[in-house]
Parts: sequence; structure tokens; C-alpha cells
Amino acid sequence: MPKNGLSEEIEKEVGQAEGKLFTHRSAFSRASVIQAFLGSAPQLTLQLYISTLQQNVTVGRCLFMVLSLLSIVYGALRCNILAIKIKYDEYDVKVKPLAYVCIFLWRSFEIATRVIVLVLFTSVLKAWVVIDILINFLSFFCYPWILFWCSGSPFPENIEKALSRVGTTIVLGFLTLLYAGINMFCWSAVQLKINNPDLISKSQNWYQLLAYYMLRFIENAFLLLMWYLYKTDIYMYVCAPLLILQLLIGYCTAILFMMVFYQFFHPCKKLFSSSVSESFQEWLKCACCDCRRQKSCESVEKTDLRFPADREETPSSSKISSMPSQILNTDELCSA
Repeated sequence: MPKNGLSEEIEKEVGQAEGKLFTHRSAFSRASVIQAFLGSAPQLTLQLYISTLQQNVTVGRCLFMVLSLLSIVYGALRCNILAIKIKYDEYDVKVKPLAYVCIFLWRSFEIATRVIVLVLFTSVLKAWVVIDILINFLSFFCYPWILFWCSGSPFPENIEKALSRVGTTIVLGFLTLLYAGINMFCWSAVQLKINNPDLISKSQNWYQLLAYYMLRFIENAFLLLMWYLYKTDIYMYVCAPLLILQLLIGYCTAILFMMVFYQFFHPCKKLFSSSVSESFQEWLKCACCDCRRQKSCESVEKTDLRFPADREETPSSSKISSMPSQILNTDELCSA
């Protein structure tokens, strides 16, 4: 062991080296996510769109699209791992190989079906896809800021000491830009919370997750329906109903792998207050109860419409009680 206080200096140097290593690893993870969703995702969509219009896929382009898809899936997988490590930073998180396989299959089906749906819709309705992208992008970009303004919290100034207020705003803008870009293609797994010092929500919101996938499934089904109605001659030899069915089943398969991961392979599943299956059952119960209430209200309205005449013929007690007072008032007026 070193003497004369050298051990403390060595410990400080080791601690600084570990901190730098952790910072570089985190920066590499974030850089891979940025490269995947702001670089590979548009490239994959563009290459698949060109191949669809030309009705020809070369070997080089096919290899390039496969590499782009793997890059996006890897970025989404890094998002999942980062979300787990940030939310459960107080625990020693160890992700099993089966969890990696489950996340890989989940993200592969989700991203592949999403890109194919966007390409099919773009090939027949080029102008309307811009509106769809803008609605999606602006919704996810503005959502964290709307929550921040509604909370009434002060503007976060502890992100980086060297940054001014304008610099902090620019950093938060780029962060929400990346957040919106990820959610355009798949679930981000990391929920921004600007009023939080860590800028990330550490709570597990199953209802938000289920709402995202239900709305995304409805959107994909609507885009496929529009493609089926307005498809051109380049899809003459394509069985459109079978393709639509395959894409919808593929997206449902992604949701299935997602539920399997959170139910069985999540490294911190024992810390969940409720599992994703229980939350899904509660959500279905609430939806069924709302449907029953609507049906009961409609039946009551129908019965009210069937017997309006009976209600008009049977005078109410208020009308009967008001008649003597009216007669007395007229008698008093006559005597006066």
C-alpha cells in the first residue's frame, strides 16, 4: 500500500477515471440513439420508398436497408437499457440475454411495420403524409412542454453549470426534438419530464404505454386503409388484403413481445406496483364499464322518447299546486 497520503490521491484519480469512463459510455449510448433515429430511420424510409417506386431492389440497397434497420433497432434497444438504468439507478441492474432477445424482437417488428406502413401511404398520398408526420412530430415535441407549463414549475437551470438560460433552452429543445423523432417510429421508453432535475420521469406509467400502442395501431390501420383505397397500378400484383393483415399481425406481435418482456424478463419487475397485464385488464374493465354506461344511457333515452304523451297528460304536482295560487291572485286583482 502507498504511504504518506498517496493512497488518497490514487483513490481520487481512480474515481475520476471511473467517472470519465461512465460519462464516455453514456455519451456513446446517446450518440448511437441520435445516429439511429435522426440518421438511419430517414435513410431506411427513403431507400424503401425508392425501391417501391422502382419495383426493383438491388443487393447493395437491400444490404444498406438491413444495416439501417439493425442500427435503428440497436438505438431503440439502447433506449430501453438507458431507461431501466436511469429509473433504477439505486439498484444493481443486470439484464439477462433473454431480455435482450425479447427487446430485439419487439423493436424489430415494431419499427419494420411502422416504416413499411409509412412508405406504402407515402407512395399513394404524398401530400397527406406531410400532415401526418407534422401532427405526430408536433404532438410529441410539445407534449413535455405542455406538461411543464401546466405544472407551474420554475425553469430548470441546473442541467449544466456552464450553460446560460438560452443555452439550457437550446439543449432542452434538442432533447425534445430527439424525443419526438424516436416516438415517430417506436415507443421511446424514456419519458421526458422537464420540471424534474433529472429531466426524466422515473415512474412506470402503464396506461401511457398502452394508450400509445393502441393509438399507433389505430393510426397504422387507418393509413393502410387509405393506401388500399388509393393504391395505384404498381401494386397490381400485390395481394393488398393479405399485406394489410400481415402488417397488422406484425405490429400485434411487437406488442406481444413488449408485454412478455415487461411481464417476465424485465430486470426490476419485482419492484413494479402492478404488472402490465394487470394494468391492461383494468384498462379493459374501464372500457367495458364505459360502454355499458353508454348503452344504459341510450336505453333510458329511448324509453323517455317512447312515452312523451303520457308525461304530458299526467299533470305534475307543481302544476296542480300552482293553480290555486294563480286563482287567488286573479280574485285579489278583481276585488281591488
